[in-house]
Amino acid sequence: MNTKQPNADQETGNICIFCKNLPKVLENEFAFCLYDIKPITKGHMLVILKRHHTTIFESTPEEIKAVFELLQKAKELLLKEYKPDGFNIVANCSEAAGQIVMHAHVHLLPRYKGQAFNPQAIIH
Repeated sequence: MNTKQPNADQETGNICIFCKNLPKVLENEFAFCLYDIKPITKGHMLVILKRHHTTIFESTPEEIKAVFELLQKAKELLLKEYKPDGFNIVANCSEAAGQIVMHAHVHLLPRYKGQAFNPQAIIH
């Protein structure tokens, strides 16, 4: 009998943080957005797939489409709220690439003129 929790970390048995009921800013059938609790820039958002899987590369075409639809909506929201000058879209896929939460997600990073770009900051 399998006693492991679905979406649990194999080593610790802890439930994936992104599989919990988190406060959503935007949502569609396959994904949702929220503000990052450790923002790299003002307005830093995450687009998180609802189905638990490790990287964006494991996402279905429908899930990918849903992510990009939410990225567009999130961009519009951030333009109104924070008036950034640009954006970075980042997906860290695997621990070697800087992925910390092993649940597929994409970072939307508002960028501001005069702000230094630190590539190490996207390892998040």
